Amino acid sequence: VGHCHPDVVKAAHDQNQLLNTNSRYLHDNLVNYAERLSKTLPEKLCIFYFLNSGSEANDLALRLARQYTKHEDVIVLDHAYHGHLTSLIDISPYKFRNLEGQKEWVHVAPVPDTYRGLYREDHEDSVTAYANEVKNIIDQAHKRGRKIAAFFVESLPSVGGQIIPPAGYFQKVAEHVRKAGGVFVADEIQVGFGRVGKHFWAFQLQGEDFIPDIVTMGKPIGNGHPIACVATTKEIAEAFAATGVEYFNTFGGNPVSCAVGLAVLDVIEKEHLQAHATEVGNFLMKLLQEQKNKHPIIGDVR
Repeated sequence: VGHCHPDVVKAAHDQNQLLNTNSRYLHDNLVNYAERLSKTLPEKLCIFYFLNSGSEANDLALRLARQYTKHEDVIVLDHAYHGHLTSLIDISPYKFRNLEGQKEWVHVAPVPDTYRGLYREDHEDSVTAYANEVKNIIDQAHKRGRKIAAFFVESLPSVGGQIIPPAGYFQKVAEHVRKAGGVFVADEIQVGFGRVGKHFWAFQLQGEDFIPDIVTMGKPIGNGHPIACVATTKEIAEAFAATGVEYFNTFGGNPVSCAVGLAVLDVIEKEHLQAHATEVGNFLMKLLQEQKNKHPIIGDVR
């Protein structure tokens, strides 16, 4: 919402002068913020875990998926980056290819890139073709006696080249993954909070009928303040709680972070930033498209 936005700075400052607790203690800000966030998401995603960073959020998503499914393996897209923790380097081809390589429980699917990928714009059904690549991975894994816990994907692969997956791809992939007993994790850490303009969450570009099982949030959530979140379903949260090992995070969900998170949502709403993103985005795309028509060297605009 902009560098040092006065509303966000004030919210942090005001709360800093009051009570600050760790998250073992209930505070109105925590509940109020969870309620506000829940209004932006499909009803099914109604349980929230608060953390300090996107990497923490993705690591927790991985734990939730594994506990719920009782499976281990993860499918990711090529070139993906999901964070800097050891568990996330392992599911980030962008990183692990330069480090210790691919673990046996990690499977890499091709990016659904209709400009430069395996199946392009001229393909009769690129959506099904890319989704079938995921199905093939699942089938191969099953032959080796392995089981899929999750399909982990950034709703718009950013490190992989700002790719916009063709509409319907997530639905088809989710069908294959859920049939295999896995869950669908949408990483919204870079692309959430109205940044895509038309929708508040980038996964909504796939269509109103698509709901992930887990959504992770970071970066824009606190306008630079360290706060992150995992949203999931009651079923998944209950399976996680059933271990008796409660999820605890000293600073995740503390009153200052939640005050900042609330202020960010207020500013997005008050200053119509989602509409602004749509307007400016369309304006830029139109002008860049004109350049593309003019210069054959420009292949794609996104």
